[in-house]
Amino acid sequence: MSLEGRVALVTGGSRGVGRGIALALAEDGADVAVNYRSDADAAQDVVAEIEAMGRKAKAYQASVANFEEDERMVAEILSDFGHIDILVNNAGIASQGRSVVDTDPAELARVVGVHAFAPHYLSKLVVPQMRKLGRGDIIMISSVATKSLGANGAPYNMGKCALDALAFTLFKEERKHNIRVNIVAPGLVETDMGERLMRAVAGVKSLRELDKSSPFGRVCLPEDIANVVRFLVSEQNSYVTGERIYVSGGA
Repeated sequence: MSLEGRVALVTGGSRGVGRGIALALAEDGADVAVNYRSDADAAQDVVAEIEAMGRKAKAYQASVANFEEDERMVAEILSDFGHIDILVNNAGIASQGRSVVDTDPAELARVVGVHAFAPHYLSKLVVPQMRKLGRGDIIMISSVATKSLGANGAPYNMGKCALDALAFTLFKEERKHNIRVNIVAPGLVETDMGERLMRAVAGVKSLRELDKSSPFGRVCLPEDIANVVRFLVSEQNSYVTGERIYVSGGA
C-alpha cells in the first residue's frame, strides 16, 4: 500500500492515535506534517521517528479550532511540502463528564470547536489544492460515542456527531474531484486520554485491568486505528467513500 510521493497532515499527531497514524502513513511511504497544540517535544519525537524511516516530516504548532492559526499552518505546510494529499482530522479533547444542566457554555464551545469547527476549517483550507492532485483523502477520527450518545457527555457527543455530518456532506461535494472522505470511529483506545478516562469512570489504575473484559482479550491500540486509516488512503481503496467504520471489536 505505497503512499510514495504523497503528503499527509495529521492533526493531534504528537501523541496517542494521531502519533500511531502519522507513523503508519510514513511506514507506507508518505511524508508527514505533524500538527500539535502544546507538546512540542512529543511532536519532535514523532518527526524524528519518521525521518529515521527515510521520510520527510515536520512539526507545526496550531490550535486547530482557530481559523487564523489553521491558515498559517496550512500555508507553511504547502510552502514546505508543496501539496497535501491526505488530511487526517484527528485532534480531539474530552468533555468534563457533566450533565447538560451543569455544563459550562465555555466547555461546550471548546469541545465542539475542536471536534467540529476545526475539521471544517481545515477541509476548507486543504480541499482546493487537493482537487488538483488527481486523488485526495480526508479521514475524520470520530468515536463510538456517536452510537451510544451516553449521558453526561453532551459536548463530546455533539462534537463527534457534527464531525460525522461534515464527512457525510463533504464526500458528496468532493467525489467528483476524486477525493474520498471516510470516518474511522474508535472505542476505548490505549492512549493517555483513554487511561485518564477509565481512571475517572471505572476506577482502574491501568488499562491492563480491562484486557480480559475487552474484545479479543485486549484494549484497542493506536495501531489498530492506524491500520484502518492506512487502507482507506491507499490505492487498495478505490471505491470506499462516505463510510463510517467503527473500530471497537464489536463492543
